[in-house]
Amino acid sequence: MTQTTPNHTQTVSGWAAHDSSGNITPYIFKRRENGVNDVTIKILYCGICHTDLHHAKNDWGITMYPVVPGHEITGIITKVGSNVKNFKVGDRAGVGCLAASCLNCEFCNNNEENYCEQIQLTYNGIFWDGSITYGGYCDVFVADHRYVVHIPENLPMDAAAPLLCAGITVFSPMKDHNLLDSPGKKIGVVGLGGLGHVAVKFGKAFGHHVTVISTSPSKEKEAKERLGADDFIISTDPKQMLAGKRTLDLILDTVSAKHSLGPILELLKVRGTLVAVGAPDRPFELPSFPLIFGKRSVKGSMTGGMKETQEMMDVCGKYNITCDIEVVKPDKINEAFDRLAKNDVRYRFVIDIAGNSLHV
Repeated sequence: MTQTTPNHTQTVSGWAAHDSSGNITPYIFKRRENGVNDVTIKILYCGICHTDLHHAKNDWGITMYPVVPGHEITGIITKVGSNVKNFKVGDRAGVGCLAASCLNCEFCNNNEENYCEQIQLTYNGIFWDGSITYGGYCDVFVADHRYVVHIPENLPMDAAAPLLCAGITVFSPMKDHNLLDSPGKKIGVVGLGGLGHVAVKFGKAFGHHVTVISTSPSKEKEAKERLGADDFIISTDPKQMLAGKRTLDLILDTVSAKHSLGPILELLKVRGTLVAVGAPDRPFELPSFPLIFGKRSVKGSMTGGMKETQEMMDVCGKYNITCDIEVVKPDKINEAFDRLAKNDVRYRFVIDIAGNSLHV
């Protein structure tokens, strides 16, 4: 692997972390020229995901420094390769977590590129040419068109950016459980953060009864009045948890901190399913009795393939679903990281890369 190849001749201005302090500073680097299968994107906005913070600080021990984070990218296409037929210059485009895959395995052939064993990510991955991938904390991005989606015209580019990660992460398990076209189910959402608030919006748009499960009583009013949740359970209140026993068909657990799944599983009906989409850095506590005595299932889910990501974007356009965001300038990334670590954001930071400060 290498930071560049001879084809990397485009000078790009961005922001990177250079060590495990996670401090983000301006960084000039090179990107490849636009190839026959590529599109070049002028980045307007890039969301800040908790994964960015983990990579910047090398929390998972896999960071290749310098790292340019960012996998919630929206912008305008400025160049199109000769083999690209589905995009043109001027199109509104988005890039999520995926940069490359093998294109030949059962998962790539089944539009599930995100489960390909050779998947490479938008940053801190190794592209086909052997170079390290750099993410969206910069002004220009070059992507293979097979890993790019169209952004619907009615969605503002800043509030649409986190859909490329947070949105697809909760959309995918909802589709897996046939929730898009079968209203009337009872869904629980654990954690009202970047992922959770979008899950509530999807659940209500698809016609379901949505219960938010949270440790924060202060979020009840916002969950119900702003996001449309039907019920709110404080997970530290034994009486509320008991009252909610065996009431839910499906639970999406978006929490990224260590916690026990036992009490949450008790909220599921018999044969109910809990889908973990958060990524705690320590193992879940998973007692056996709530599983055995409820014939319940626990499964995981990551983002989604490209076809599904485009479908999610189109659904968001149909229902006018976007993320609730706080826009920050690039010089405030470190401050945003500090606040994100304290869960002090409603509900996703988005970097104004191009200095627009306006919905476009």
